[in-house]
Amino acid sequence: MEKQDFIKYWVETAEADLTSMESVFIAGRYDWSLYIGHMALEKILKALWVKNNESNIPTRTHNLLKLSEEAKLNITEEDILILNRVTNFNLETRYPDYKMEFYKGCTKEFAEENIKKVKGIYKCIKEKI
Repeated sequence: MEKQDFIKYWVETAEADLTSMESVFIAGRYDWSLYIGHMALEKILKALWVKNNESNIPTRTHNLLKLSEEAKLNITEEDILILNRVTNFNLETRYPDYKMEFYKGCTKEFAEENIKKVKGIYKCIKEKI
């Protein structure tokens, strides 16, 4: 596969996750919608990572800030806070010691606010690919 094939793969799977995030939100599974939002950002960052690095295989990490740094993405302090928060959604929905606490606090309003942030930073990253 060529570099463009790897980039296309990450972009297409990120787009599918973005759509799934919205569907799961509509279904009322706010915690999982944010988890899927994390996956969408992770994948779009991996597309940018492949574009901006020699290798076609991005770092195996779920840490969005680390990926953004390695993808050579110039971001604001606000973006750093968003990426750190969304990285936490990955932990808070997967691990039992965090899961119930996160689930209880994950209201529709909380999810809407964070989905808006996910979509905003997603759009900025995609424009750089």
